[in-house]
Amino acid sequence: MTSVERRTKIVATVGPASQDIVTLRAMVAAGMDMARLSLAHGPVAETVERIALVRQAAAEVGRTVGVLVDLPGPKVRAASFPDDGAQLTEGDTTELVPAATGNGMSVAWRIAVDDPGLLDHVQAGDRVALGDGGIQLAVVTVGGGRVVARVVAGGLVRGRPGVSFPAGRPAPATPTAEDLRLLDVVGAAGIDAVAVSFVRSAADVERVRDAVGPDGPMVVAKIETQEAVDAINEVISASDGVMVARGDLGVRCDLEDVPHYQKRIIRTGVSYARPVITATQMLESMISAPTPTRAEVSDVANAVFDGTSALMLSGETAIGHDPAAAVRAMARIATRAEREFDYETWGRNLGRQQLAGIKGGPVLDRISASVSAAAWRAALDSDAAAIIACTNSGATARAISRFRPRVPILAATPSLRTARQLSVAWGITPVVVERQGTTDDIVWFAVMAAVDLGLVKTDDVVAVLVGSPQDPDPVTDVLRLVRIRPNW
Repeated sequence: MTSVERRTKIVATVGPASQDIVTLRAMVAAGMDMARLSLAHGPVAETVERIALVRQAAAEVGRTVGVLVDLPGPKVRAASFPDDGAQLTEGDTTELVPAATGNGMSVAWRIAVDDPGLLDHVQAGDRVALGDGGIQLAVVTVGGGRVVARVVAGGLVRGRPGVSFPAGRPAPATPTAEDLRLLDVVGAAGIDAVAVSFVRSAADVERVRDAVGPDGPMVVAKIETQEAVDAINEVISASDGVMVARGDLGVRCDLEDVPHYQKRIIRTGVSYARPVITATQMLESMISAPTPTRAEVSDVANAVFDGTSALMLSGETAIGHDPAAAVRAMARIATRAEREFDYETWGRNLGRQQLAGIKGGPVLDRISASVSAAAWRAALDSDAAAIIACTNSGATARAISRFRPRVPILAATPSLRTARQLSVAWGITPVVVERQGTTDDIVWFAVMAAVDLGLVKTDDVVAVLVGSPQDPDPVTDVLRLVRIRPNW
């Protein structure tokens, strides 16, 4: 068997600490597979500039790197704190005011909140959380145009942290009108994926899909509400990918439930052949420290054992002191964890789930599920050196990826956008090939690409998944086992 160095992908957030071309090149070289850009911080024009820089860095290093843009959603945020942050100390008093009356900035004793209905959303005795919930405020009084609160759990607060109110308070629908406006701008810049914040139902995902159109970027649902967890099958079925957004999920759900939700979301996402990104505080100490904590290393490794498709870095690369070092650390931990992953048991269990679940479903889905299951089994039985998925949309490659085969997966596609979207799918090496007119030519040139990349060599066997280009309703319905001959 041929092995590859790392199968679990890395998503890294680009921010003030990583928006120069030198740092971006170092991050790509260190293993960044997809760049995340958040529209919740800074003007949209800045995001468009960062997209161009990511493209430049990827081209200069010679790697396929996708671009994921994260919509702000209806999340309420505080106005910016000073560059060096502000320390909120337990027992101190602070006040929350609507941003319109807060002079545009937040400081330790007065936090401006971008919610004009702030005074209507809280009452005395409420708990208000900042950021990922590490900073907690207890409301003392409401009135006179401000909310007076006592710091129950303090800490250093930076940037524009989210402000979370008690559960059950009114929340705007997602996507917001501002989300759709921003999506128009970044969509014109050629993004590969869009993350939808605070999804509560499949309908939220469909509204974004309607906005981007059938040929638009892949739509990634962020699971960070209890409603989304409760409707997880419907939400994932409507999405092209999913993110376990543990920060807000831990604020809106019981904290002790989050690890169990993570496992459930990953299993469900993979069974639907959707890439799953596990996010938030994975190597958070590396914002300021040169190495992660032992607990963080275990957290990353356990996400790999759970079967996640990708791991995400947030503040570590957006505002951290050494973004490339954080990517390198993530890559090392994931690579080591993958040595312990039980690939064969995962594939066998998934195969049983799929064969039980496809009965009665759409005929094309049944065909693709059956052929991809057969490809996994055939690759195992024939000791294949690689699996090649010939794909236009990426669906074929993602279908075989969910089985987590031990051997490399090459996705041969004529679409550059598809190649970039597959940069976040587990175990897949995407390569752009010329469009061919016959099934035989598609197979030939895909195998040649695998040889050129050094994934296979003479006398190796490869499993090739392909469909007919003449079929008016394309579906992966052909599995070939090909032996590499000396003249390939």
